[in-house]
Amino acid sequence: MTRPRLGLALGSGSARGWAHIGVLRALGEAGIVPDVVCGTSMGAFVGAAFASGELDALEGWARGLSRRDVLGFFDVSLGVGGLIKGEKLLGFTGRLFLDETFAHLDRPFACVATDLANGREVWLREGRVRDAVHASAALPGLIAPQRVDGRFLVDGGLVNPVPVSLCRALGADIVIAVDLGMDTVGLRQRMGDDSAKAPAWRKAVGRWLGREGEGDATPPSLADVVTNSIAIMQARIARSRLAGEPADALIAPRLGQLGLLDFHRADDAIAAGRKATEFMLPLLQSLRE
Repeated sequence: MTRPRLGLALGSGSARGWAHIGVLRALGEAGIVPDVVCGTSMGAFVGAAFASGELDALEGWARGLSRRDVLGFFDVSLGVGGLIKGEKLLGFTGRLFLDETFAHLDRPFACVATDLANGREVWLREGRVRDAVHASAALPGLIAPQRVDGRFLVDGGLVNPVPVSLCRALGADIVIAVDLGMDTVGLRQRMGDDSAKAPAWRKAVGRWLGREGEGDATPPSLADVVTNSIAIMQARIARSRLAGEPADALIAPRLGQLGLLDFHRADDAIAAGRKATEFMLPLLQSLRE
């Protein structure tokens, strides 16, 4: 009997996607190397780096990011379909993949995007890897859509946050899925009210209006509202898709306390991905037997 083909479905999650690096490291150290890799959004970013043999370069870059570096990513430009163009944020893909095409990758790879015109799920498996990754990671409202083959494409997390179905379509017999949106406990803790952080003037206004509870709470920023709303939506969609298209094993790192734009916290995300994978190793090893 031939060895079953192993697929790895890397889910969406913006900055939490750095956890995929930890997942891949832990799998590799255990001798588990996927034959097929598929990704959505940041899962596409990390998956493409792995499939092209550039994971070391990506990890080194991610771990070296500072908060100032992340702020420098935000090339604000209204009127282009998003608050930022995304060229700086995703520009590192140009140095990683250059003009590399899917046909030149070390292993089969594909990613998911969403057609903005009709909401259809788009599987990207041909052409330039850089363009496909940009399209898959174009977070609606924040990053401008990417034009590919005449279509404006946005984040694939809108339709298929954890692309198990794409792995199956590429011939995977066994699929390991990585879902970055399962940690609702950590999310609730991160978004919880902290009166100690509320400015004095906000507390005073709240007391003056007779709404001390509201005055003590620090309202979320616009970026937090947009990104967390998208995260909630994608988590719901992922659960529905995984129920209908279950993976053989599911890795769910605890990442709720990382904001979707905390790209400077790669060390925390990578550690969480490694820890979650190591916890699942007995099951993952058994799938290969």
